[in-house]
Amino acid sequence: MRMTIPVAKVLSALLADPEAERYGLDLMKLTGLPSGTLYPVLHRLQAAGWLAADWEQVDPTAAGRPARRYYRLTAEGVRAARQALAELRALSPDPRPRRGGAEPTGAPAW
Repeated sequence: MRMTIPVAKVLSALLADPEAERYGLDLMKLTGLPSGTLYPVLHRLQAAGWLAADWEQVDPTAAGRPARRYYRLTAEGVRAARQALAELRALSPDPRPRRGGAEPTGAPAW
């Protein structure tokens, strides 16, 4: 899995509560990603076996909204996501301020 900032944001959001099922709009709010970025990431994660997806069993008329597609990390996805994010953090510059209070540059924005 190629680790991009959008992928890292999605994995971080899902790892915040690995047992929770999340739907697209929920993930868009958590990550700040637009749908055109989020959904390709979700499809890549699902194709890699890191993510499972199921449609909500709801009557759209009774609910007053379309059925949602819920996403959750698989057991393999939890393990792989934690490892991938740990490796990414190990490669990132130290996010602590340097002497004199200057903020480092190049730190990931997730």
